[in-house]
Amino acid sequence: MAEASSLQGKLIEFKGASLAVMTAYVRDTDPVRLADALHMMLGGMPDFFAGEPAILDLGQLAATPDRVDWTGLLSLLRRYQLQPVGVRHLPEHLYDGARRAGLAVLGNDGFSAERPVTPPPAPAPVATPAPTPAAPPEPAPQPAAATADAPAPAPTLVVDRPLRSGQQVYAKGGDLVLLAGMSPGSEIIADGSIHCYGPLRGRALAGARGDTAARIFSTNFGPELVSIAGVYRTFERGIPQAVAGRGAQVRLTGSDNLHTLEINSLQFD
Repeated sequence: MAEASSLQGKLIEFKGASLAVMTAYVRDTDPVRLADALHMMLGGMPDFFAGEPAILDLGQLAATPDRVDWTGLLSLLRRYQLQPVGVRHLPEHLYDGARRAGLAVLGNDGFSAERPVTPPPAPAPVATPAPTPAAPPEPAPQPAAATADAPAPAPTLVVDRPLRSGQQVYAKGGDLVLLAGMSPGSEIIADGSIHCYGPLRGRALAGARGDTAARIFSTNFGPELVSIAGVYRTFERGIPQAVAGRGAQVRLTGSDNLHTLEINSLQFD
């Protein structure tokens, strides 16, 4: 009873914990331009991030702004249920505005929820006793499987029905395989790669969370829009003749700072 009473008396208590936090690399602070970019990348899905916390990284801004419209920026991100909790790589003259907006200003050396592990002190030397006959060694314990604590990979989402105009499918955390194709006006989004074994006719967005290694594969290429990690291309003037209605692969080429969307034909025997 005394222990229960003691716990009830603690109206607040602090304990260490680990927290998985996403990093959002913001390369432009104009809410209007960001709104257009997010709509193209995420297809306007209002619950895309499902309340995930995020750190805003402004270290890749093309130019340092005099001020940031934090209200507009945070409102835009929360529209997609992303919850910004802090900011890093922020110029010092923007600290006050970020703090007034409720953001923690973090150091520029990264963010980690892991605590450093301090090794135990080495034991003090002791006198070596006279040797005695060694006992037969006991069998060494089998090491635990290396993958016991590794997170399970996200399963591939397989859709075996055709997508009609207005329908949308999102493969969170993994690849998307579309067996029956899609119609104009439909949309597919994947955090990984997209594989379409039927007509690709709508909007296809791969690498939705910034995976620049993601690709889009299609046996019958004819989309309205393709995008990989936010780099997109539309086809108002028509599909290139070399890949129209044929097998094609979409991928990113170039450096980390300058990516180019490349569309190549694929030969299927």
